Amino acid sequence: MAALTGFDGIHHLKVFVADLAADLAWWEAVVGAQRDPQLDHHTPDGDVFAHIVHIPGIETPVELRLNPDAAERTAALDPVTFAVRTRADLDVLGDRLNTLGIEHSPVLRGIVGWLLVVRSPSGLSVRFYTRQSHDRNPAMADLASPWLTT
Repeated sequence: MAALTGFDGIHHLKVFVADLAADLAWWEAVVGAQRDPQLDHHTPDGDVFAHIVHIPGIETPVELRLNPDAAERTAALDPVTFAVRTRADLDVLGDRLNTLGIEHSPVLRGIVGWLLVVRSPSGLSVRFYTRQSHDRNPAMADLASPWLTT
């Protein structure tokens, strides 16, 4: 069988949302997402059903796709984990979320680094994980945290 060729990365990520305006505002506030109105997706009747956003520091765009049923079925899932450099970056993010009044996990110990979890208005579990690592010790990880279970 011939090997597949031509792969060139990830084009975009898609998350399902129940309320396009509320989720767009959340992504803008939490991660500084910037909507590209030229890439909005429209129905034949002209209704907007998706926004494409760019997150500073992330090359791959994110599509916020209006689909309340899919958003409900995927609530609490964590399909993507965003990387941050250090544990201190998680502290800064936690302070930002506190200022915005958005509930989030404490900084949790993962298996190889630290992470912080927050849920979008549609219930998606969004994780931020450090590239900075610590001694790998699964027994010390916060795996029982309610923020890490669905």
